[in-house]
Amino acid sequence: MTEPETNLRGEKQPPADTMPRRALGRTGRTVSAIGLGCMGMSEFYGPRDDALSLVALQTALDLGIDFFDTADMYGSGHNEQLIGGFLKGRRDRVTVATKFGIVRGPGAGDRRIDNSPAYVQSACEASLKRLGIDTIDLYYCHRRNPEVPIEDMVGAMARLVEAGKVRALGLSEVSPKSLRAAHAVHPIAALQSEYSLWSREPEAGTLATCRELGVTFVAYSPLGRGFLTGTLGSTASLAADDFRRGNPRFQSEALANNQRLADALSAFAQRKQATAAQIALAWLLVKNDDVVPIPGTRHPRRLPENAAAVRIELSQDEIATLDDLFAPASVAGGRYTEAGMAGIEPVA
Repeated sequence: MTEPETNLRGEKQPPADTMPRRALGRTGRTVSAIGLGCMGMSEFYGPRDDALSLVALQTALDLGIDFFDTADMYGSGHNEQLIGGFLKGRRDRVTVATKFGIVRGPGAGDRRIDNSPAYVQSACEASLKRLGIDTIDLYYCHRRNPEVPIEDMVGAMARLVEAGKVRALGLSEVSPKSLRAAHAVHPIAALQSEYSLWSREPEAGTLATCRELGVTFVAYSPLGRGFLTGTLGSTASLAADDFRRGNPRFQSEALANNQRLADALSAFAQRKQATAAQIALAWLLVKNDDVVPIPGTRHPRRLPENAAAVRIELSQDEIATLDDLFAPASVAGGRYTEAGMAGIEPVA
């Protein structure tokens, strides 16, 4: 292994065996306390660069980040293929999570949600083939279609476990009620939903339900799609096809309002001799000992910075200060457009 990189404060990164680990539900397995969201390596955030992404994947693994998150719809299969190529010779070192349920159409925004038992089976087979593996470690339903009883969908997922094609089951963006119903059919190891300083909906009941049932909460977009890093400034520099250009929180007045929050976070981080990204991740990690954030990046240089967040200490007063700064009412704009909210169940 090469010499560890330094973070933005010039500190050497800890070796992989010092990365803290967190339980994956009640499976008896653990994953790195910080995972890696791989979606942006294929689309949504500008042109992809497979060579750069492969370096990022190796950098993450060298830092002890071994929980990789993908989905069949990311890049219409490209993301799973990318991860699959990387896994060759490394399979036993990585916990692979992927998802089914969102079926892409021919148009850029065309999609439907399929939770039918037949699709669960066929989607899993296709993912296994793209990933080049025999068993998926964690298999999520990406979005719920309420027209399919959750008992039928989870029953089909459970049969994949029985067949040895999947090790553990997960759900994404479901309500506590749906989580309970699913868990009654087969143990759910993880629930993945958006959770960050500026997206705190899980605190309204989802986190409590996860703790009651022994379900690990996986937080996607923990850096607010890059906004909480304090490095965005405006959308002018974004690629033409970057989906943030159409996201409600990145529009005119909402952007100006939210920029004030990002600036305050950056000032807080500077006082802590940390970066804004590190504080945003540390807030999640310190406040919740059963949450695993999966910040996404395809840039290797960002990974040492993210990994170092596990060593940031925050007092309860500092947590409260950040809670107050990012009170839900202070954030402007919705998480997604109306169309993008399809399949996302309200917490209550």
